[in-house]
Amino acid sequence: MNLDDIKQALLDSYEQDGGINHLDGVNLPTQDSVQQLASDYMHLIFPGFFEATGLTKHEVPHLVEDLLRRVDLRLRTEIEKSLRFAKDKNAAQRAQELTMATLDRLPELRKIIKTDVDAAFEGDPAAGSIEEIILAYPCVLSISLQRFAHVLYTLGVPLLPRMLTEYGHERTGSDLHPGAKIGDHFFIDHGTGVVIGETSEIGSHVKLYQGVALIARSTAGGQALKGQKRHPSIEDKVTVYASTTIMGADTVIGAGSTIAGNVFVTQSVPKRSLVLIQEQSLKVLNKDQHEDADQNDWVI
Repeated sequence: MNLDDIKQALLDSYEQDGGINHLDGVNLPTQDSVQQLASDYMHLIFPGFFEATGLTKHEVPHLVEDLLRRVDLRLRTEIEKSLRFAKDKNAAQRAQELTMATLDRLPELRKIIKTDVDAAFEGDPAAGSIEEIILAYPCVLSISLQRFAHVLYTLGVPLLPRMLTEYGHERTGSDLHPGAKIGDHFFIDHGTGVVIGETSEIGSHVKLYQGVALIARSTAGGQALKGQKRHPSIEDKVTVYASTTIMGADTVIGAGSTIAGNVFVTQSVPKRSLVLIQEQSLKVLNKDQHEDADQNDWVI
């Protein structure tokens, strides 16, 4: 085949194998624009960390004004595209309203993201400084973007929230759905392979290690399951070690519990439990009764 033959074969494919074409449709949000939006948002949340040159307090008002204008325009544009895709007849007006509602939440987002950074520093003795956490730890990007996307998700914006978290997924290896509800002081150590499903609920002061997955029991029902609780709930002050899977909407990990690595959990556990594999069987132990209950005794 020559190039003309390949061109014609592709054109024929567009006609015959539809479904992955988007021709003569509404303009969709673009990945490049969403990535720039993510970058500008991170600059607003962490002023002085990602600039090419040093930033003084005197320069901050000008920087914030410039960034806000850029984020406002880009966010409004991409929200409007998303709403037009969803056949919203008032897309332009709704985009303006939703953009302002989202930007209003930025100060609140900064407060909770600071708790995530603090949790990362306090939870990792290998961390040299807060600056190292912000500049080098993948959880800062993935969690910060998830919190931003969650605002858009709760406001009912289609497409865009998932594109933002998938950019974080691409960069960090952590797949955090924008629908997940996540409390303050959240820390993902290492980050690679972590999966948090759409209807997961996570309390405060929760720490996850690499490869942890909060998943649905079954997705065989497909779209019929949309809107239903499908993923587990993790209460406050829980630590889940590497490569553990917690499955099912009815599964609740009680507050103050520790889940060891390489465990597959399909049932709820009470508060202050240790869950681990002993002699090839699952053991759930009460921390108050077990001699090895102190989390500080666990060496990973």
